Amino acid sequence: MTLIAADHLSVRFGGATVLEDVSLRIAPGEIVTLIGPNGSGKSTLLRALLGIVPASSGSVSRKPGLRIGYVPQKLHIDRGLPMPVRRFLSLPQRHGAAETAAALARVGLEGAEAKAMTDLSGGQMQRVLLARALLMQPDILILDEPTQGLDQPGEAAFYQLIDEVRRQMGCAVLMVSHDLHVVMAASDRVICLNGHVCCEGAPQVVSNAPEYRALFGLGTKGALALYQHRHDHDHDHDHGHGHDHAHPHHLHEADDHAR
Repeated sequence: MTLIAADHLSVRFGGATVLEDVSLRIAPGEIVTLIGPNGSGKSTLLRALLGIVPASSGSVSRKPGLRIGYVPQKLHIDRGLPMPVRRFLSLPQRHGAAETAAALARVGLEGAEAKAMTDLSGGQMQRVLLARALLMQPDILILDEPTQGLDQPGEAAFYQLIDEVRRQMGCAVLMVSHDLHVVMAASDRVICLNGHVCCEGAPQVVSNAPEYRALFGLGTKGALALYQHRHDHDHDHDHGHGHDHAHPHHLHEADDHAR
């Protein structure tokens, strides 16, 4: 079964082609991560899948009755317009107090209903956005660089939360990320985008693909060192992902290429 799919999708703005001949399918329960350099069309692809951006050619299809929870990159709240978290979570669809409380508890913000949105830290804001997405009881969560602006511990905690939510709710996750170590740690499948699909597959397969290495400025040696690094000692930032995953410190050397 496919939840959401793009078939030979192209998107053009004016005379510029942003996406060309992109095909992808998301199955129930899987975590798929989109990576690619700035301007590669990652956010445009998400917006096309959501129906916000029209296709110039090709098509987008969704399972009938598909429920989508969307977490945008950032949300700008007017500081002159005080809004409590409780009210924000009932936009655009009203939810009861018990539902709201349960969603906040699920994302680790129990009792935050009365807090003003403008008083939230970056990490708290992303958790509130996630809580709002979860109130949709989604079949799929779509997240557009959800940890942008968070520090490394904040990123790690947020991605761990996403993984927990996926396991508890059984929803699929489609996520844009610039954090290459997250791709290795959390994804079932990686799609490398640069206006078109350069390569896709399991993280280890993509990490060794010539198209991927060229896109992120990694030579063969660099890719092997980055992705096949194994260690038999503990690090503070392993976050329980086991010894076979690439280590965040080694991956941050490549992060600048991915932003």
